[in-house]
Amino acid sequence: MNFTAKDVQSLREKTGCGMMDCKKALVETDGNMDAAVDYLREKGLASQAKKASRVAAEGTVVAIAENGVGVVIEVNTETDFVASNDEFKAFALKAAKAVAASNPADVEALLATTYEGATIDEAKQEIFLKFRENIQVRRFARTEGKVVTYVHAGGKIGVMVTFDTDVAESDAFVAMGKNVAMQIAAMNPSYLDQASVPAEVIAKEKDILVSQMKEDPKMANKPDAVLGKIVEGKIGKYYKENCLVEQQYVIDGDLTVGKYVENTAKELGGSVKIASFVRFEKGEGIEKREDNFAEEIANMVK
Repeated sequence: MNFTAKDVQSLREKTGCGMMDCKKALVETDGNMDAAVDYLREKGLASQAKKASRVAAEGTVVAIAENGVGVVIEVNTETDFVASNDEFKAFALKAAKAVAASNPADVEALLATTYEGATIDEAKQEIFLKFRENIQVRRFARTEGKVVTYVHAGGKIGVMVTFDTDVAESDAFVAMGKNVAMQIAAMNPSYLDQASVPAEVIAKEKDILVSQMKEDPKMANKPDAVLGKIVEGKIGKYYKENCLVEQQYVIDGDLTVGKYVENTAKELGGSVKIASFVRFEKGEGIEKREDNFAEEIANMVK
């Protein structure tokens, strides 16, 4: 080996490529730095690194449940055109199956995971070379047990729900699980139940409510005991809006989600409780770039 770790780091700084790609390039070129740069460019990896800073807020969310393992994963790209391509979708599904099979600790470990003869990172590079867009595996979650998944709007939202139950899996159980998952997709609850809500969240909510009432002339002069009851009533409403099991069930407004699950459990002859859920929405939290073409043209003229 005619190069050092310092050379690998230097090549990484020049190209923006990953450490393992830089090491491989130096191995292939016998430590020649210029040749290694050309090698990475020929592979399209240097170009990929440069495009990695571009906003990738499109893409897809995949959710699968197979053999007692559930996975939900978000893979992003720059445009709807690539996101809707079958090869991109196939890559996202492959990444989800690799998570299910190998249980990687994080995204970095997933990219290094070998699945169907190649690492997920190598498969990602192949997709990049075809479309030349920034492609990122953003996040994933994995669980084991009685799991039901649901994907909404062709990959816009993915939901994974895990149940504690002693009933056998059946069409009726899966249908119930899908209905709960659709509730989560539609109503986006923040927590499973009251016990899941952190005490500091409730404390902050109460502070906000008290401040609001002090600003309201109709409320300001009411006794503290009365104000306390009003606050508790509003906190009850907060739970009903933000806790899954207390939400009004969208398919039957006479039931809460918790009651719907309880009724289904009785019909199935056993016990069913929602243990946990994960909801990923494509691009949530990613600030999309807004192009101002008039400003862009004006800058070009200047």
